[in-house]
Amino acid sequence: MTALASAAMAAPASAAEAPVVVPLQGLEPVIPMDAPTVASGVPLVMPGAPTVFHEGRPQTLPDVGLPRVPVVSTLPTTLVSAPLPEVLEGSRLGTAQFTTPRSPLTAATPGAAVGNPVGMPRGDRLGLPDVTPSNAGLLTPSMQGTLDPQLGLAQPTA
Repeated sequence: MTALASAAMAAPASAAEAPVVVPLQGLEPVIPMDAPTVASGVPLVMPGAPTVFHEGRPQTLPDVGLPRVPVVSTLPTTLVSAPLPEVLEGSRLGTAQFTTPRSPLTAATPGAAVGNPVGMPRGDRLGLPDVTPSNAGLLTPSMQGTLDPQLGLAQPTA
């Protein structure tokens, strides 16, 4: 029940973003064309709960370590458009546009694991556990998403 409630609360927040429009109008006196337009957004990441999964032999105690934290977000739509300069007098070529649509992004932070230094209790040692050497390791970060950029030419409007 708690997992369903947290998933329902995280869904609207994962789609949130802060819009960003880069003001380039100050370039118009310097460049011989209209200023390009850059509009995008900064995704607001939503961290999830750390997940711990133990592989291998059965253990009485979990491994000691720094768990990986999943992060869910959405990459915002990005639009970069620049009007093409007038090459011949009276000719308007249009606007070059580079766009990337909104796409989901999932990632996980790096983590660390230290093997359990205490083994299973043994009957021949009156229930005392074995002491085993620890196996230390780093858990790599991961990122998964899809980008579908498009480059094109928009025709001028009359």
